[in-house]
Amino acid sequence: MKRAIDIVGAATGLIVAAPIMVATAAAIRSSGPILFSQKRPGYRSGIFTIRKFRTMRAAADGELWFRSDSDRVTAIGHFLRKTSIDELPELWNVLRGDMSLVGPRPLLVEYLEKYTPNEHRRHHTPPGITGWAQVNGRQNIPFSERLRLDVWYVDNWNLLLDCKIIVKTVAAVFLTSHDAVGSDGLDAVDDIGLSSDRERTEVKESA
Repeated sequence: MKRAIDIVGAATGLIVAAPIMVATAAAIRSSGPILFSQKRPGYRSGIFTIRKFRTMRAAADGELWFRSDSDRVTAIGHFLRKTSIDELPELWNVLRGDMSLVGPRPLLVEYLEKYTPNEHRRHHTPPGITGWAQVNGRQNIPFSERLRLDVWYVDNWNLLLDCKIIVKTVAAVFLTSHDAVGSDGLDAVDDIGLSSDRERTEVKESA
């Protein structure tokens, strides 16, 4: 049932959002590539390529990409992230079966080695465009809390919960305008050493 909803939802979304996606592509094209592609771990940690509308310029020589995200976001990129339009190409990932409409957000492959065994269980369900962690703080909560919320979702999943997450996502995007860029810097939220120059100093397993 979840997969059937994903197929219908993604196909409908691609059709309805087609004019917005065409306009977005035209606006981005003038300053570089339209899409941002990156390898991410999906269901059972299988690797797939995620695609989003590009919202940042490339990192300059000597610039730490994981510390300069907020500085590298373009003017149009801020708008795309705030409205979540940058996520629309992921509907194609959903249609392909790489992702689901709802599930833990797919993070960087480099993060896999940092997870505890319990946190690895976030990959026991397909990753999603939106998820339980995204409607409970988005980018402004510590990484450990995001992973805890992801595991909670895996343990408590049902279709009603997915519907609740979708409704809360729509409200966040269209009603409350929560900032998807994140007001806190990486240092403020990286409490488990996900950055490449950090180590995890304390491990707390969820019950």
